[in-house]
Amino acid sequence: MPPTILSKLALGYSQHVAGGRDEMIARDGTLKTHYAPLMKALSAMPEREISRRFASARQYLSEAGVFHQVYGAGDGSEQSRDWPLGHPALIVDRQEWSTLSEGLVQRAEFLETLLADLYGERRTIREGHLPGIILGQNPEFLRPLADQAKNGAPLLRFIAVDLGRGPDGRWWVLGDRTQAPSGAGFALENRVATSKAFPDLSRSLNIERLASFFRRFREMLYRLAGPEVTRVGLLTPGPHNETYYEHAYLARYLGLLLLEGGDLVVHGDRAEVRTVDGFQAIKVLWRRLDADFCDPLELFAGSQIGTPGLLRAVRSGALQVVNALGSGILETPALLAFQQSLASALIGEELKLPTVATWWCGQEEARRYVIDNAARLQLGPAFPPSANARSSEETAARRDGKSRSFPASAREGVDLVGQEIAALSTAPVFVDGHLAPRPVTLRAFLMRDEDGWHVMPGGFARVADSRDARVISMQRGGGSIDVWIPSATPAKPVTLLASQGDRFSRRLPGALPARAADNLFWLGRYAERCEVATRLLRLYAARTSEGWTSGGLEARVAKVLAGFGIEVEDDRPQRGLLVLARQAADTASRIRERFSPEAWHTLKEIVSLVLEAIAEEDEDIVDLTSQILTHLSGFAGLAHENMYQFTGWRFMQCGRALERGQSTATIASQLLAGDPPEGVLEALLTFTDSSVTYRRRYSVDLSRETVVDLTVLDPLNPRALAFQVNTLSDVTSVLPGVHVGETPDMLLRRLARLKVRLQTADAVEVDPAFLERVVGDLGLISNLLTSRYLLSSPPGAKEWSGGPE
Repeated sequence: MPPTILSKLALGYSQHVAGGRDEMIARDGTLKTHYAPLMKALSAMPEREISRRFASARQYLSEAGVFHQVYGAGDGSEQSRDWPLGHPALIVDRQEWSTLSEGLVQRAEFLETLLADLYGERRTIREGHLPGIILGQNPEFLRPLADQAKNGAPLLRFIAVDLGRGPDGRWWVLGDRTQAPSGAGFALENRVATSKAFPDLSRSLNIERLASFFRRFREMLYRLAGPEVTRVGLLTPGPHNETYYEHAYLARYLGLLLLEGGDLVVHGDRAEVRTVDGFQAIKVLWRRLDADFCDPLELFAGSQIGTPGLLRAVRSGALQVVNALGSGILETPALLAFQQSLASALIGEELKLPTVATWWCGQEEARRYVIDNAARLQLGPAFPPSANARSSEETAARRDGKSRSFPASAREGVDLVGQEIAALSTAPVFVDGHLAPRPVTLRAFLMRDEDGWHVMPGGFARVADSRDARVISMQRGGGSIDVWIPSATPAKPVTLLASQGDRFSRRLPGALPARAADNLFWLGRYAERCEVATRLLRLYAARTSEGWTSGGLEARVAKVLAGFGIEVEDDRPQRGLLVLARQAADTASRIRERFSPEAWHTLKEIVSLVLEAIAEEDEDIVDLTSQILTHLSGFAGLAHENMYQFTGWRFMQCGRALERGQSTATIASQLLAGDPPEGVLEALLTFTDSSVTYRRRYSVDLSRETVVDLTVLDPLNPRALAFQVNTLSDVTSVLPGVHVGETPDMLLRRLARLKVRLQTADAVEVDPAFLERVVGDLGLISNLLTSRYLLSSPPGAKEWSGGPE
């Protein structure tokens, strides 16, 4: 587009927002001053340059693997989607931001005081400022922790406030996020991506940086943990949560240990992490898991993602949780109806930020007002949903405003509130190459330390996918844009890395959680299992495509394939491969933060390849399997070259070696059993990808002894059985708890015996019985390794240090 076109688009944009409240265009149709430098810069850029900059932001997000989960309608399924970042950023005038920050700090202090009262003296209820039923009937009021505030420690340390600009031009509070506020990590990624697209603009506008906010927050967490403990955990619901990427990203960014409920165990009053190196104490958790799911013993008994006994550790003071369990009560919509009265009672002043007008229908006067003004109000739940109902269709319908009727009495209205429908302001967003107004909300973040509350100089802005949207939701197709706060002076560079004056000291990663080790171990097994089955299917398909009739060899290969769930007589034998590919991809999705995005995308592409092949009428199986093997080789190469080769990588190597060893022994046993049919030796070489090596090593024709020696006993052939056992021996010798000179346990003894047996065996004695015994030994070794490291941890708790792996 010529440099002047954007100015015309801006003029057209102003016509679109005429009469409405907009972030860029004033009521008189002029451009707001703080947007002028941005529009001037964009106006000077040709269309190709703007497109190139947008593409650079998308490329960064793609390479970083930024995604969010979108849940299916009613079936509990979810789908990963690329992060929907829009442009340009929402710009907030620095003077307006200063005023807004004062109101946000005041609100945080109010919320902190209110929460301390509800879990302490409950003066607001005794004095009549808040109806007692709002506390007593609230599923977020945790009775096992009813007096937790009486020790004086702050219950809130990190909160978010959702804001929308009202018709009067002021920012209004739409809701508070105190349970497990999300969006801060995505705000960081938005900033990185936007800075890559417009580095010159962010510098020239002196945009405030976000790193200082997170550095302060991290320092606060580590001070809570105390000088003797150097690890802090981030407690996540797991990979199926819609913001799991953010949890993993923030754990890496802040140097925290990413934990699920199953990673923790409570011994006595002490919370500990199950690691491959034993139980290790942890004293601080940043909680991103809803409170009622945290402890199935005292809270929601149906939780399968919590830690039994966690509340006991919290009550004892041995474990501090940020935010405190039970802080979600501040997200109760009914509380918005009593904000000013509560503020006057608790902090002695009116709140500077107005809240969206709310009426609790449990009071007769408010109920009648809601009924009389039904046309301009929306009816909603007065309380957060309970854990029992959180995922039910009934709850989803209630959230959508369905299946509700106006209460006939105040008693029936206890569970309902009426709220004004927020008329949101709009912000400019590029849509199909043109600037278009889209409704926008701003989520602001605050953290607390010894000096009080601090506001992140930016935020997480969400934009709707249509002009007339009344609800902005990432689950419903909404997008996100960065938030810029210009400064009068150049922003100082801030980093979470140690200062240049500090002496550098390399440290090994900390202990690996047993859950992560288990997933890495099985990722190695599943990826190798998929490769083995793919090689066999290619072997079978190649022989049949070359005109071989289904003889003894084909029957043996088909039998082995059936063991992997692949039926060659099926019109779509690729379906079996799809199951294997999904096993690997699903396992990788649980630990995708531990290897590169390219490796993860490689596994996803395999699933896509097989799905496309199943949909084709005449798919060439040889070509498909060759593509899959190329992708699997790429995954193996990326994992080997890019993963830090410490404990996690070692467990994945153990999984690969065990699976390849068992598969090689099993397939060789079945192919060589009895009177081997014609072509068996060539097939075994083809399966083990050793044909070229055989021709270089041996000058004789194919013989059973030479083929068996190369594919089973040769320690230098990376496809040979002996090579897998040697790899297992090397890797397990450096696993946690293994020390030279100590008496080896059963795992190491079994492995040493198997290694010696293969080293001293002669090709003549390698028969099916020999191979079946090896298969059994490898199965036992797998069970012993799992029992020692993956199912539970050895007794004894100890402190540990080091950064996250």
